Amino acid sequence: MGKLTAVAVKAALANPGTYQDGEGLFLKVDKRGGAYWLLRLQREGKRQDIGLGSAKLLALAEARQKASGLRRAVKIDRRDVLAEKKDEAAAKVTFSAAARQYHTENEAGWKSTVYARQWLASLENYAFPKLGEVATGAITAADIITVLTPIWQEIPETARQVRNRICAVLDYAHAKGWRSREAPSGNGSLKAGRGLPRQVKARENRKAMPYVALPSFITALRRKPSYGRLALELLILTGARSQEVRLATWAEFDLEGRLWTVPAGHMKRGKAHIVPLSHAALAVLAKADALRLAESDVVFPGAAAKPMSDMTLLKVLRDMSEPFHVHGFRSALTDWAANEGFPDAVVEAALAHKTPDAVQAAYRRTTYLGTPGQPGARVKLMEAWGRYCASGPVSIGNVVPMPDQSRLVVKI
Repeated sequence: MGKLTAVAVKAALANPGTYQDGEGLFLKVDKRGGAYWLLRLQREGKRQDIGLGSAKLLALAEARQKASGLRRAVKIDRRDVLAEKKDEAAAKVTFSAAARQYHTENEAGWKSTVYARQWLASLENYAFPKLGEVATGAITAADIITVLTPIWQEIPETARQVRNRICAVLDYAHAKGWRSREAPSGNGSLKAGRGLPRQVKARENRKAMPYVALPSFITALRRKPSYGRLALELLILTGARSQEVRLATWAEFDLEGRLWTVPAGHMKRGKAHIVPLSHAALAVLAKADALRLAESDVVFPGAAAKPMSDMTLLKVLRDMSEPFHVHGFRSALTDWAANEGFPDAVVEAALAHKTPDAVQAAYRRTTYLGTPGQPGARVKLMEAWGRYCASGPVSIGNVVPMPDQSRLVVKI
């Protein structure tokens, strides 16, 4: 039998304090007039305080009945009632909603806009189809393994990134109170060799087209002009990475000075990079300018005048029945330059690679660009590469500026 009575409860509502009924049931009245029922239990050696509701809405008999049901759930059924209450409250917060909110709150602190975009895209591509509409509190290690299994061996690095990003979102959801527990640990059930198999697939270099095949490939590439084909041609001629070309805007190009300044936010290392433009590269830009959309500053726009997707350039290769990878053209440039006797340091600078030797990196200040009157080694490298790829020099006399703007057009 409890210590409190209905009359005692009514009197207690006007006197702040804590009133014990027995078997862990308390009535708490605060100085601001608030009053509520609280059940205190021990679960697995830890104290749990469970709120039952307002004492002004829940009578003593009702509070005792509710407390009795919770005692049975915890002590006999071994349920984690607090966790269930949190998960119930978070039932409407889906994984996709939590991921997008996490992304919005954190993207300003990431190293580049490219990384921020790739971060969310990886979840949209691989996690959202299976987890997007699932409540964050309901996601288990088994659910995450279901997402990762199809890509774990096929694209191991991406799979690991997806795993870490899913866990980051779930930890965020836990901190927000949308999930009762932290994410499964990458050192636990989500570790290779435990819940997931060991990644045994050997790392392979991206398949590169042999440079001897490039002149004929460029000729074939030009037969059906499109933004995707022009973008791939500029990528080949400049040794740039896919994202640098896809995200390029006209404001980055100094056509008169024949320089392309890639902003830090588009670069893998987060540092701005200057690319000397060969005659062949200028001709590609002239063709892109002729197709230029008035509503977009993107050089090679995709859908809705926005940057094309990261699959567009690969699709160009696949449509041409080429088994090679887009990134492999940088390898082709490296092989050709070595065969032509260009110094490794010049080629590495052209590819925006980090100097591996710390001492060299500290003392090497040159960009190998030279001056307009005396072109540097990188300018000569890119011009020679452009001539080779295009099977002959592109005459600068065929490229003239438009009268109203400094755009380039090619005379046919």
